[in-house]
Amino acid sequence: MRLILLGPPGAGKGTQAQRLVQKHGIPQLSTGDMLRAAVKAGTEVGKRAQAIMDSGQLVSDEVVNQIVSERVDEPDARKGFILDGYPRTVAQAEALTRMLASKGQKLDAVIELKVDESALLERMQKRVNETHAAGGQVRADDNPEAFKKRLDEYRRKTAPLSQYYAGTGELRTIDGMADVDAVTGKIEEVLRAYAE
Repeated sequence: MRLILLGPPGAGKGTQAQRLVQKHGIPQLSTGDMLRAAVKAGTEVGKRAQAIMDSGQLVSDEVVNQIVSERVDEPDARKGFILDGYPRTVAQAEALTRMLASKGQKLDAVIELKVDESALLERMQKRVNETHAAGGQVRADDNPEAFKKRLDEYRRKTAPLSQYYAGTGELRTIDGMADVDAVTGKIEEVLRAYAE
């Protein structure tokens, strides 16, 4: 099972991805984690990424695409994976489609969690409060100003992926404002439909 979870920051993608990881035994592939692992492992592409980051530049699509390509070839991703934070742009989505096709693979699902953006700020604040109460570490960008910037960036760069995947027929939309268990149930319904 190869899938992408789409939705703005705070939509619940991380929570749902972890549930899918536990139920289906497939890895959640985060672009940030993949970049750090490639740099740490000293792979050829990791060295290129390190040089780019050291110069203060953003890592190019070409480098990110190569890191994703190498990561999906690893043994733990043979049964499938959940992409987290990738693709971020239509250009990356097109590259992903070509890359998977070159490996004889394709996506099984692109699931978008639709949410009421005005409620996301409340949801983020609740997450911060719960993390504090549990004695956990709060993300540096979990504050109203940073959150609004992340939301704006999502609208500009990532939201067009919905139209792209709707155009390919791969997009399935779920109400991300529903109860967490209800969202999980709807995701499982979509995955069962793909498996049939």
